[in-house]
Amino acid sequence: MKRREFLNLTMGALALAVVPASVRAEDYRKSKPTVWSAKTVDDAMKALYGTSTIIEKGVKVKAPKVASNGGAVPVNFSADMPIKSIAVFQDANPEAAVVVYEATKYSVNKYAIKIKMAKSGTITVAALGQDGKVYGAKVTLDVALGGCEG
Repeated sequence: MKRREFLNLTMGALALAVVPASVRAEDYRKSKPTVWSAKTVDDAMKALYGTSTIIEKGVKVKAPKVASNGGAVPVNFSADMPIKSIAVFQDANPEAAVVVYEATKYSVNKYAIKIKMAKSGTITVAALGQDGKVYGAKVTLDVALGGCEG
């Protein structure tokens, strides 16, 4: 075998090994459009999970008590149980849904994001457990004057 042929075969095999066998992510904006237009947290959660009732265990959310810049509020959240998906909602902006992540059995369910909040409010994190129940946690914070504009 010539050197060039060997390198081409090796690179091709490496490229196939790096590409996952199946990549799947649900487009919630297409499959559940009412989640993204819901004006309240309850309505958004019902559109996504079929209920707005959460079991307050297994999910943690952390945000500052006072956000000095409403344009970039740091939010850390996690789930310490097997989940199918995890979502963030807030009641300070016109639309309640912020983000939804799918999870697999291999997921490390620890997340850190920054969100915009126009005013003081509550952030709700809800996770759909593998058992079909919705778990969650809430945190209330104040946004300093200026809201999203800082």
